[in-house]
Amino acid sequence: MRILKTAAAAATLGLFAGSAMAEGYQGVPRTFLWNPGASEIYDAAEYKKEGPYTIGFSNASISNPWRVAMLHGIEAAAERNADKLNRFIITDANDDPSKQAADVQDLIAQGVDILLISPATAEAMDPVIRRAKRQGIPVVLVDRSVPSDENFISFVTASDQALGRISAQWLAEKLGGKGKVVMLGGLAGASPAEARIQAAMEVFNQFPELEVLETQYTSWSPANGKTIMSALIQKYGDEISGVWADSGLQGSGSIEAFLAAGYEAGSIPPHTGGDFNAMYQLSVNNDVPMIGIDYPPAMGARAFEVLFDVLDGKGIPKRIEVNQQVVVSEGHETPSVQADVFVADYALMDKPGSVIMSSGVGADYDPATFSAVYPK
Repeated sequence: MRILKTAAAAATLGLFAGSAMAEGYQGVPRTFLWNPGASEIYDAAEYKKEGPYTIGFSNASISNPWRVAMLHGIEAAAERNADKLNRFIITDANDDPSKQAADVQDLIAQGVDILLISPATAEAMDPVIRRAKRQGIPVVLVDRSVPSDENFISFVTASDQALGRISAQWLAEKLGGKGKVVMLGGLAGASPAEARIQAAMEVFNQFPELEVLETQYTSWSPANGKTIMSALIQKYGDEISGVWADSGLQGSGSIEAFLAAGYEAGSIPPHTGGDFNAMYQLSVNNDVPMIGIDYPPAMGARAFEVLFDVLDGKGIPKRIEVNQQVVVSEGHETPSVQADVFVADYALMDKPGSVIMSSGVGADYDPATFSAVYPK
């Protein structure tokens, strides 16, 4: 294996392009442009082989709408590349790391040429990915990574650190640097959730008059977000100045909790949290100031394309990021955070609330009617 430490080479390969959006910022991910370090390039020549290919995708779960959208994006990419496929095999671990380990072994036994894995938890999948490498199976990760980066070719993601910092900076500035906030994280132990909380705390800790009342995990569930926030409203009431949520999944549940508690439109504290159309709709309909930093499930479709680059023996960036939109309620931009697009222009008011933005499927994506055809 040969590693090239050059960001220029990565840019030349065109592998950092983000998912195109109809409005707002459409360039390459700014986290790539602003990255002060170098980007490693993995020379995948040892894995070059002729197609058609048998590809395995080990998915952590489809336990929330975001994960459903990522899966649909991957399936749409499989349909677009059906002529390159012998088989495309998908497994679902139902968020069970032990089942996912067995799933990966089963995929290897079925003779896959390459594995795409979205780990249930980082630590549990590390030894499994190591075994895959020992058996000569290249691995590409999407959404969630593992601690040992020598055992996979590339990790396709969006910046959790940027999401956490930008959303926290907006909330802190929106509150004038003082007040009391609650934090609603995603799934405990999942690398995106932990990285976002850590990044947000880096910001909040710079504001001595801003207090974090509590941090609760929601498993990225709207229902959990509503239940947990309802309890927090009972406990703290109007002491809550703002709500930091790392996704609109639990963020939408939080807004619903405030509405259920009798808060009127215009009186609900500012919220953070992107991805989920329902949250954008709730913000517009109830005059809730918000910022959404989408974590695009289009990374799944991007990762699927990377698989063919590996099997073509190309140089592959060790980390590939897709673009993230900054969506802010009009009139609520702050000195550090400006909008790529305003919430009212971004929300799909005529679409189901269950739609996840930036799916990689297309503008007409509806999870209830989606289908794709590919060799199985």
